[in-house]
Amino acid sequence: MKELLLYILWNPSLEAFSLGPLTFRWYSLCWLIGLAIAYFVVKRLYKEQKIKDELFDPLFIYCFLGILIGARLGHCIFYQPDYFLTSFKGFVEMLLPIHIMQDGSWKMTGYAGLASHGGTAGLMLALWIYSRRTKVSLWTVLDNIAIATGTTACFIRLGNLMNSEIIGKATDVPWAFIFERVDTLPRHPGQLYEAIAYAVLFFIMWALHKKWPEKIGTGWYFGFCLAYIFTFRFFIEYTKEVQEAFEASLPIDMGQILSIPFIIAGVYCMIRARKKAASEV
Repeated sequence: MKELLLYILWNPSLEAFSLGPLTFRWYSLCWLIGLAIAYFVVKRLYKEQKIKDELFDPLFIYCFLGILIGARLGHCIFYQPDYFLTSFKGFVEMLLPIHIMQDGSWKMTGYAGLASHGGTAGLMLALWIYSRRTKVSLWTVLDNIAIATGTTACFIRLGNLMNSEIIGKATDVPWAFIFERVDTLPRHPGQLYEAIAYAVLFFIMWALHKKWPEKIGTGWYFGFCLAYIFTFRFFIEYTKEVQEAFEASLPIDMGQILSIPFIIAGVYCMIRARKKAASEV
């Protein structure tokens, strides 16, 4: 018992507050806060670049739907295909934020399972559609979103921390968390590691865009964002417990496998932007 006092006991309520019959969970609030901050950051960037307000207004809807749909499908397809893709019940639960009970009744649960890789892919597709419809340069859109991405990513991981999910491996580091909702072992707070890394990313990106505003529209910021996030994600996976049993038999886990294409894409975008800038000198 004396040894347990050295660690951080973690078991916050899942619910932040209630208003009448409505209950607001920390996870949902973190998502909304992260998206709201990103909204105002990108709005400021559009203003700096003198892009019309009417071209900015629909962007939030595209981002929200792209991230949510992509993150949900990514989790269901890559992490739990045996559940969500093998029965009508699973297919319905993949699409709707409900859980179907054995007696046929259902309850609202929210989307219990979202994957960041799927969210990134969904966001990229949504931004491509947005760019096609508004005629705003895709590279400009991607760079602006990339500069703001760290804020949303940070708060999503804080939401995971509040949910005591995506827990780390057992450890004896002095800052270990004991996720009481899970077990009594001190573990790496992997969610907190990622949240800090993504907050740092935002401040780096904001400083760089102030120094090199001419790079916006080249894809360099987008590439840097992808390479930074998914390189960090690849290595942080070594501190996490596997999320699904099948990952235990893999040489690297699913999170690492899915990170590799994004790292390659990020490096490619940075090299492409540099070559383009060199050819214009």
